[in-house]
Amino acid sequence: MRDLMADFFRNWPRKTAEFIIFIINSLVFLILDLLDFIMCIFFRYIDKFLEGETTPCYCQSQSQIKRKDFEEKQIGNSVTLYGRKNVFREMGFFGIKILWKFDEGYKKTGVDHLKKTRWSDCGCESCVSWMKFDGDHKLHVVVKEPSKGNQDFDNTPTENVIFLHGFMSSSLLWTETMFPQLASSKYRLFAVDLLGFGNSPKPKDCLYTLNDHLEMVEKSVIREYNLNSFHLVAHSMGCMIAIALAAKHPNKLKSITLIAPPYFIASEEEDASEIALKKLAYKSLWPPLLFGASFMTWYEHLGRCVCFIVCRNHRTWEKILQLVTRKRKLHFQVIDLTRHTHHSAWHTMHNVLCGGAKMMDSCLEILRQSRARVIVVQGSRDKVVPVECSNNIKVKVPDATVKIVTGATHNTVIIGREKEFAAELELIWDTVIDSKE
Repeated sequence: MRDLMADFFRNWPRKTAEFIIFIINSLVFLILDLLDFIMCIFFRYIDKFLEGETTPCYCQSQSQIKRKDFEEKQIGNSVTLYGRKNVFREMGFFGIKILWKFDEGYKKTGVDHLKKTRWSDCGCESCVSWMKFDGDHKLHVVVKEPSKGNQDFDNTPTENVIFLHGFMSSSLLWTETMFPQLASSKYRLFAVDLLGFGNSPKPKDCLYTLNDHLEMVEKSVIREYNLNSFHLVAHSMGCMIAIALAAKHPNKLKSITLIAPPYFIASEEEDASEIALKKLAYKSLWPPLLFGASFMTWYEHLGRCVCFIVCRNHRTWEKILQLVTRKRKLHFQVIDLTRHTHHSAWHTMHNVLCGGAKMMDSCLEILRQSRARVIVVQGSRDKVVPVECSNNIKVKVPDATVKIVTGATHNTVIIGREKEFAAELELIWDTVIDSKE
């Protein structure tokens, strides 16, 4: 009894603090549930008024959807789009049950089908420039040709490197960090703006599934430039697309470098998509990055509000920041935060990061069997993607090389150590043994 009492008095401050945090956390997300519920109704009416049609959303509970209908009508969509619980959707608003009519969601009819932006999206010159081109649309790709001096001296065929960025980013991540460091490289570098981000097309009738992203990278880079072989370098969400691309073209792959890959080992008890949702967007107020991820992932309509305020008015915010910071050129990370639509970001988050999780095991198995050169790099202080993800890759691909950079975060694993990281990449590319030769 004395030991129990001593243990109680020793742990009660911590237990009390945990209880208070739990109450505050639950209260905040309960309020967000209510606000998202209200904004769902608001957007239904405002879309109808301004555009003549109601934009379908994913507010119907997954339990209300027949599994067969989901699989047949929502091919490519992650189950997490419908599996997000909301207290007020489940119970009704102040005891009144609101019955949402289920429609078929966003139908994919082609990347360049619709030629106008939504009223809540930005319509500035840079954001809609891709719409002016008729015909088949392609991704925005920045190409850096190898140094002629090195190519002539070496007298070897040019090798290609494809760089894929992560969520809320663009090709600027690579052109501003790695390209200057690889100025004298003998490699031809391709930095891609993924579908829906940066200067690439942002169609509102696209589901932004993993296959959509994969097909556009193939079309805009591999087929466009007739690549017979290539190295891959990807950061965060881009790792999912890179792994799928590598698995589809194992005979063309020379190496793949994954930086903070969001890969989780699936379990028999839980769906892989739901595991990814819980791990990457756990409902928590702290740390801020996790709260931001959970806010934008769980709340479809509140996320659209944020995009309406920030992304739609990005030119105004950029001017304000330039005045405040007294800088003529803003940091590329600030610019990247607004160069997307809510539709593209929302679907990419769910359909690539969560929905794509189901494809990762089979893709990694192909890489294991092909004995591809797999390198994984991650910061020890990464608060966005758990460090366990890098070790998970090692479990699936035992030959993979894993490097944990001490003290680095999700972004500083690249930014701030550009010269060192560029040297590491060149060493990887230079030492790859082509078994076909």
